[in-house]
Amino acid sequence: MAADPKSAVNGNRKFNPALPWRVEDSLELYHLRAWGQGYFSVNASGHVVVRPDTTEQHEIDLYEVVEGLQARDLTTPVVVRFSDILAHRLRRLHDAFAQAITENDYKNRYAAVYPIKVNQQRLVVEEVYRYGQEFGFGLEVGSKPELLAVMAMTENAPERLIVCNGFKDDSYIEAVTLATKLGRTIIPVVENFDELGLILKHAKAYQVRPRIGVRVKLFSEGSGRWSASAGEKSKFGLFITEILELFTVLKEHDMLDCLQLVHCHPGSQLQDIRRVKDAINELAHVYAELKLMGAGLQYIDVGGGLGVDYDGSGTNFPSSMNYTLNEYANDVVYRVASVCNLRDIPHPIIVSESGRAVAAYHSVLIFDALGSSALDKFRVTGDRAEDYGGEEELPQPVQDLFEAYRAVSERRLVECYHDALTAREQILQMFNLGLLSLEFRALAERLYWATCAKIRDSCRKLERLPEELEDLESILSDTYFCNFSVFQSLPDSWAIDQLFPILPIHRLDERPTRTAVLADITCDSDGKIDRFVSMRDVKRTLELHELKTDEKYYLAVFLVGAYQETLGDLHNLFGDTHVVHVRLHDEGGWWIEEIVKGDTANKVLEYMEYDVAELYPALARDCERAIRDGRMTLAESQALKRFYESELDGYAYLEPAGT
Repeated sequence: MAADPKSAVNGNRKFNPALPWRVEDSLELYHLRAWGQGYFSVNASGHVVVRPDTTEQHEIDLYEVVEGLQARDLTTPVVVRFSDILAHRLRRLHDAFAQAITENDYKNRYAAVYPIKVNQQRLVVEEVYRYGQEFGFGLEVGSKPELLAVMAMTENAPERLIVCNGFKDDSYIEAVTLATKLGRTIIPVVENFDELGLILKHAKAYQVRPRIGVRVKLFSEGSGRWSASAGEKSKFGLFITEILELFTVLKEHDMLDCLQLVHCHPGSQLQDIRRVKDAINELAHVYAELKLMGAGLQYIDVGGGLGVDYDGSGTNFPSSMNYTLNEYANDVVYRVASVCNLRDIPHPIIVSESGRAVAAYHSVLIFDALGSSALDKFRVTGDRAEDYGGEEELPQPVQDLFEAYRAVSERRLVECYHDALTAREQILQMFNLGLLSLEFRALAERLYWATCAKIRDSCRKLERLPEELEDLESILSDTYFCNFSVFQSLPDSWAIDQLFPILPIHRLDERPTRTAVLADITCDSDGKIDRFVSMRDVKRTLELHELKTDEKYYLAVFLVGAYQETLGDLHNLFGDTHVVHVRLHDEGGWWIEEIVKGDTANKVLEYMEYDVAELYPALARDCERAIRDGRMTLAESQALKRFYESELDGYAYLEPAGT
């Protein structure tokens, strides 16, 4: 991969090392304006700020928030949720469709439903539901437990839509039927044909005329990672033949008026607007045909798929999208209106399930760097007398490394690199055959990495990088060890190579002088992040600052509000992080609305069915035996028991000394 042209440490002229580093340079380096969508920026102090309504008048200093949490004994890692961003995202969604409805002379309205699977945390769902009230937005559920939660949440809101997706058993359908009797506007979507029989059964038993939806198995396929969630081989939905059979059954039961919604799911994180257009066009024609046949359709549910531009490139790339929210809304409204106008049928209520686009922006994961490992830390002079004080004659490959180090020049970079690689390979072969001492192996190691670093530093001054040296920057990158778990907090990064914007939340008025990959604190080699957003390509390293011994270094991962908390697992028993809900204050500044403390060690042990009540007594008995046998003093025993008891009740992540 070619060097990224916007790297701050690859010698590119855009970031001239002779000039002072500016906040503006950090904004450009991390592409913050592109993916931030106005919600994030950097202030004059070099701190990331959050702008929940995208205006400079209302901004929250993220570093200041972390310091405020420290004062409240809440250490990183922590997820900070900005509730006002949720409110703003919902308004943006409403406004985009309102504008499209006006421009296309659409004769009905739009109603979003939030799929709670995107982030099922109670506080998040409650906030989305509360903020969506003025727009008449509803909720979508995909399982029986989600249905039970939503049935209780939607008290005193009979007009707000509840869409029920997913596999449904007898009790699920019975609960939906009873919710209809409660007055809820609730629509079970038939995902497979057997569900229709259950709906008819309970409708008859409870004397209810239910609202019924049907998911169409579209021919149009999705795009990106979730392309298989649409198309003829998709998991859910009825074929057209089955939909006609469903229509016939409803007609026989005099219930055609109950068929009120057609639904499709074109995919998740649709990166290509063409796929959206194809899916909506096909669904609209299915709607029109059924409506003309006599179905009582009122809603057309275009499903999810509205993407989030994680890397800010605005391209047809899995972590991006080649369209805007306004373009998406306009295409949906235009295509539904065009088909309905052509067939001379009333315009339906348009429903979408755009959970990712609503929730992603509002959560930020913040963690601290614990330390780093660097390959360019090895120092040599190139002089044998100074670098090697022994009397034994140097093996030829080690002499070759000395020569390669001394010969590095702008005109011989590739040659010296090849010489160093060859010498290193010979040295390893000799060592594995028992022909080379450990001392010479260590000397060769220092020489090799020092040579590579010297070549890299020369490469940073070049206008064009030789192809053979393109990976050298990545090879020599540091590893920053960070206090979080990829598997708990960023499962999509590990499982599907999802890109998330990552950058320091402070020191952005300083030039970053290191490039690094991030390693978490699990004991799994997959617990790392080595792919980072870039406007041109995926970067293999991230530009960071040198760590200071007397100051915490905080990094943040942005756009993590969708799916990450729900999908996180307990690898190495690292549980949920602290979560804090931060709000803008009416008179300026910010305040903490809610604190949800992260999992303690005893809580995650209980998840794995350990009897926590027995753990401490078992250790205490062992301590007493150690005192009896003279292996431990009473003071040592008490110190161990105090440690054990406090750690059982302590945060599952690493904490600073003294907390």
